[in-house]
Amino acid sequence: MTDGRLYIVPTPIGNLEDMTFRAVRILQGVERILAEDTRHTRILCAHYGIHTPMTSFNDHNATQRLPEILQALRNGAHMALVSDAGTPGISDPGLPLIRGVVADSIALEVLPGASAVVTALSGSGFPLDRFVFEGFLPRKGRARSERLQQIAHETRSVALFESPLRLVATLVALQEVGCGDRVALVARELTKRFESWHRGSVNELAEWFQNHPPRGEIVLLLRGREPPPQETTLPEGLLTQLLTDAAGVRAATRQLAQKTGISRNQLYKMAITRKNQQHNETIEEE
Repeated sequence: MTDGRLYIVPTPIGNLEDMTFRAVRILQGVERILAEDTRHTRILCAHYGIHTPMTSFNDHNATQRLPEILQALRNGAHMALVSDAGTPGISDPGLPLIRGVVADSIALEVLPGASAVVTALSGSGFPLDRFVFEGFLPRKGRARSERLQQIAHETRSVALFESPLRLVATLVALQEVGCGDRVALVARELTKRFESWHRGSVNELAEWFQNHPPRGEIVLLLRGREPPPQETTLPEGLLTQLLTDAAGVRAATRQLAQKTGISRNQLYKMAITRKNQQHNETIEEE
């Protein structure tokens, strides 16, 4: 392990007040800030009185600059990686540097902070015990079709980044793979002046944004597909136990719910259905 260290420092996704005390301290104390766009990061640094030297690190120069940055870290330098907004490494050009630091066993310190994905999910009201982040969808071809089919069958909540120019096309594509009735959310310009949240079905959102072209940065959330209902069957002996008088049915459902794990309401409905069937069969025999 070298004495050098790379700090991954999240920056606000829109509202400058979302910068943390720790993030400011780290950016003030490192020897160099590695920024996706130095012009953008200078605005943030000027706001907080940060005068640390900056070097750009992005898709256009990462291959060229990665070796020298890694060498400086091996030699003991302390640097901070920032993106234009949010947490570096997530749909972000900083990933090659993070991989290089991990591969070289250089010390890595990650600060928690702003994330458009987490912000949108937190306010969605969707089930979040499990969710999946898909980033930006492929723009065309087989890769896009396959990804859309996977999303259509996904039972977890799905989060996407999308361009305002492609949002309507993506919503229409989701309609075409059978997601038109699924609940969705378009969170736009999060934490900024013109932040907006649009909720509804995919069909409703597609119609809305066809008539109201969106602007700004967008997170698209799709509620997961409901799993198909599982049919529950009971052995005939247990059904017979249920088929007594009304009070007996209720008492039996409580006992059977404990034994089988099936809900009392479901058991009661099954018993009443079976009882009605027996009643009709008796009438037909008469």
